[in-house]
Amino acid sequence: MSLDLCQSLRMFVKVAELGSFTRAASHFGVGKARVSLALQALEAELGAALLTRSTRRVRITAEGEELLPRARQLVLEADELGAMFRAHERLRGQVRVDLPTTFAQEAVIPRIPELLARHPELELVLSSTDRMLQHQQEGFDCILRVGSAGDSRLLARRLGTLAMTNCASPAYLRKHGVPQRLEELDRHFVIHYSSTLSGEKPTFEYRDGDGYSERPMRSKVTVNSVDAYRGACLAGLGIIQAPRHGLTGAFADGTLIELLPDLTCAPMPVWLLHTHGRNAPRRVRAVMTWLAEGILLHLSARGVTTLAAPQLAAAMEPS
Repeated sequence: MSLDLCQSLRMFVKVAELGSFTRAASHFGVGKARVSLALQALEAELGAALLTRSTRRVRITAEGEELLPRARQLVLEADELGAMFRAHERLRGQVRVDLPTTFAQEAVIPRIPELLARHPELELVLSSTDRMLQHQQEGFDCILRVGSAGDSRLLARRLGTLAMTNCASPAYLRKHGVPQRLEELDRHFVIHYSSTLSGEKPTFEYRDGDGYSERPMRSKVTVNSVDAYRGACLAGLGIIQAPRHGLTGAFADGTLIELLPDLTCAPMPVWLLHTHGRNAPRRVRAVMTWLAEGILLHLSARGVTTLAAPQLAAAMEPS
């Protein structure tokens, strides 16, 4: 396979995933016209239209859908072959990362100078959000996720588990009382967290025998970010269920009060995921290892159960 054909296939895969010539060009650091010309040349070489273009959206054709999985495999194999002879080269290129806001602020951004000092030709693009994204369509390489790992097509590695707690503000408890039993929650409100704001009903999750159950609850406020969730609780708008490690300071100074400690919800796993199947590029693997190290240090310092240190290197490799 020629270098030109390999690069054209690489661009085709990225345009198909992102649905945009402009965003694919940004990913490769080239002009939109170069991507368009590469795709036109590929279509001419194959004798088939792979994409349909409109002013608002690029869509993949039936022929493009047939080619896409094979093109992905060919590109991955080319990357793997190239890596055999570039093991000692400097890491270069862009890595796009999505992670929750709190982890970005506390555990990742302060360590970025260290990463760039080690790999000066890397470029890091950070999305710091708590909403659920279409990671492959939006061009992310790796993702830090708390809770459900989400897309089963992504390779996921578990870093740790966050113990949960229930709490409310003193102002809320003065107004509504302090619940002592599950049944007393009927006269209370929760702050409803919904990453998609899709209208699901608010509940209170609690340990029930060997598993967990959900009790329907009332809510006057729905939010889709961790900062807003905690802020609404501090404002006295209801009860929240959140990772305990981030609330110990608020418990210590009395701004939040822990409730019903025997009725906490299921612990939340922390996942590191990537979108490259079994063959992540070296730059992505390096950033994943760096991310994992920082997150593990951050969690361990707060007494959170994490992956054992000897397992870290193995966890970052394809299984």
